[in-house]
Amino acid sequence: MHSEKFAEFLGVFADVAREGSFSGAARRRGITPSSIARQIDLLESQLATPLFLRSTRMLRLTEAGEALLIRARQILDALVDAQQEIASIKGEVTGTLRVACFPTFGKRYVIPVVSELVQEYPQLNVELDLTERLADPVSERLDLVIRIGDVTDSSLIATFLAPQTRILCASQAYLAKGPKLEALADLLHHRLIDKIHGADLLCWSDVLGNPTRQLGKQPIFLCDDFEAMRLAALEGMGIGFLPDWVIGADILESRLIHVLPHCAKEIRGRTSIVALRALRQPAARVSLFLDRLRNHIGSPPVWTVSDLES
Repeated sequence: MHSEKFAEFLGVFADVAREGSFSGAARRRGITPSSIARQIDLLESQLATPLFLRSTRMLRLTEAGEALLIRARQILDALVDAQQEIASIKGEVTGTLRVACFPTFGKRYVIPVVSELVQEYPQLNVELDLTERLADPVSERLDLVIRIGDVTDSSLIATFLAPQTRILCASQAYLAKGPKLEALADLLHHRLIDKIHGADLLCWSDVLGNPTRQLGKQPIFLCDDFEAMRLAALEGMGIGFLPDWVIGADILESRLIHVLPHCAKEIRGRTSIVALRALRQPAARVSLFLDRLRNHIGSPPVWTVSDLES
């Protein structure tokens, strides 16, 4: 089969398979679902086989579609690699920068950086996936995935961005009316803020020995968003155990109080923030973004709470 649009059709096909619908792929590409459907029809016609089983409720790959998806990803990745290699040699900052990261981290630290870059480099586009799931830079064709914590996939290349330290924090108003708070064990008598999904995503077990709910302690406020948990602490709802990049500025400006600072060394609250990529030789846009992001974060990071460093 000869077609100058074959690579484009493969890209559309891969997007439909990833999104699970024509409408999802259309939103991703900024075109209409009918246009997506026409391109899939043309690809199926050229290959003389159906790639999707379609119904009003479901869209799933046929056996031929599953086989093609494996090859399509390899072909598309090879094309991206070639384009990035040439762009890197030429030092051009072009194309689409695709990044996935935590929503709060993206809003606080990534958006200011990409805002500067797209103004400075008009040929650069950005796709920012704000998500708490563990995005995969390989299968999702992402330039970078910013993760917090241990990296288990040795095939990915990690760039260290900054340390993260979780901090016990509360408002002055809450502490003024709450029970005594002199040791970590006293926390069991206080109102606590925790994450709603996952067994122990805020790692309260590092403070209390077990996750809050295993101790029979029902948190006063459960949420799946760091910014909302920060606001809950600011409103005096209870004590949070939150990353310093979320509440460091609040502590530095006395909007929140660092609770039990003398116990900080007893808490295993330190880990790393890293940017993961699949390609050993990144495109110029990726290298530039990483440099700007590290500069924006600073060293030590702008959110650093000084009494944790002593």
